[in-house]
Amino acid sequence: MSSSTTPVPEAPPEADRRRWFALAIVMTAAFMDLVDVTIVNIAIPSIQRDAGATYSQIQWITAGYALAFAAGLITGGRLGDIHGRKRLFLIGITGFTVASALCGFAVNPEMLVASRILQGGMAALMVPQVLSIVHATFPAHERGKVFGLFGMIVGLGAVSGPLLGALLTEWNILGLEWRPIFLINLPVGIVGLVLGRKFITESKAPKALKLDLVGVVLVTLGMLMLVYPLTRGRELDWPAWGFVMMGGSVVVFGALIAYEKWKTAKDGSPLVELSLFKVKSFAAGIAVQTVFGVVMGVFFLVWTMYMQAGLGWSELRAGLTGVPFSIAVSVAAGLSVQKLVPRFGRKVLQTGALTMAAGLLVYIWEADRYGAGITSWQMALPLVVMGLGMGLIVAPLTDAVLSEVPREHAGSASGLINTVQQMGTALGLGLVSVVFFGVIDERVPRSRIPAEFTAGFQNALWWVAGVLVIIFLLMFALPAKPKQHVEGGAEAPPADAAPRKEPALAP
Repeated sequence: MSSSTTPVPEAPPEADRRRWFALAIVMTAAFMDLVDVTIVNIAIPSIQRDAGATYSQIQWITAGYALAFAAGLITGGRLGDIHGRKRLFLIGITGFTVASALCGFAVNPEMLVASRILQGGMAALMVPQVLSIVHATFPAHERGKVFGLFGMIVGLGAVSGPLLGALLTEWNILGLEWRPIFLINLPVGIVGLVLGRKFITESKAPKALKLDLVGVVLVTLGMLMLVYPLTRGRELDWPAWGFVMMGGSVVVFGALIAYEKWKTAKDGSPLVELSLFKVKSFAAGIAVQTVFGVVMGVFFLVWTMYMQAGLGWSELRAGLTGVPFSIAVSVAAGLSVQKLVPRFGRKVLQTGALTMAAGLLVYIWEADRYGAGITSWQMALPLVVMGLGMGLIVAPLTDAVLSEVPREHAGSASGLINTVQQMGTALGLGLVSVVFFGVIDERVPRSRIPAEFTAGFQNALWWVAGVLVIIFLLMFALPAKPKQHVEGGAEAPPADAAPRKEPALAP
């Protein structure tokens, strides 16, 4: 549905105030989720030191959240359509707040990993409702302004998350070390819950698709069978059962495809709309989103470990080092959507992939030349180049993928894009065991640690650069000039389309 030209009756002042209060509440919840990923990344070395977490547990603290979020994302959107977006939002924000408390008071790494998985699952209930509530609350002529505000929130979350995480960890409030990065969600979540009950208006979809819980189980099982052996394999000297599990994941994904075909024929409400993959641009775009998620999952965890565990930098220094990257992403994202893509089409995205790869090559060269003596200022050049490349990709990619998708499947397509991006991130975090931790030797004398971590960092960056070349090639299947999927730009994405951040825009 495009923006209506029919005059919309003016809302009473009280109703007007209520809907803007509702917007502030859901935006705050979205911001809380956006910050949660970046804020955790910067505190990982502190968690490792204080809680005694192993490298595989560190990977699961981040990958578990992404995997749980991905597995529940489409189902969370459909539950809101069926049972009410306000109800699911309140359940999600309550669960997210409780999970944050469990993370903050975790007594061991195992409890922290479990709490992070719960937190990701609750985010999957909360986040998909945000755009749906906006769609139900605001008339079409106001939504453009609302989505502009949401874009600002995404940018603010990208920049503020690492700095907030760095400050909270550095300050060591009440001797709690890293725990305040989770506990800060408690007052925000409680206020959001109380005000949300009062100001958000309930809404449901007139025709909601049925749940596909079997599809969710198969997707989750397949990803676990793939990611778990990757994260544990190095520590356990790559046992045979790990390879059996990874091979078995292919069987599970095959069973998922067969079941989804049956589910489509039975009631037309599958988790994955398989007919979408007949659209060449969508199939290629899903591959790009998945592989791009892998790139982000590998780079940001490795980058954090390199700066803090390898070079011995403080959380604050590492957080500040990432600021030029975040600014470059924001600037390039705005330019790509408003100026470049309308004129040059997919060439902009392909230029972004090659620019990111160029930044990685500069980073590899600098890490080799300067070694343990590298400074934040010396890192600024490759980070800005990488940030510009990433900004050219992340903002227009979803539109490019959706541009040739039939309108009746836009909701399923949007939800699937966000899901595979998160699953790619989880897979990338699992691969860190191979491309980074598999290279470094933790038993070397302390004086050799910077050199070991530098070597691991360079090895991981070579892998990431290679994957970006693959992304560049896959992008040839995207439309040369993506057409606007939703005319007028004011229509909210469908309920399944979660307003999702690009993964971890800073360390």
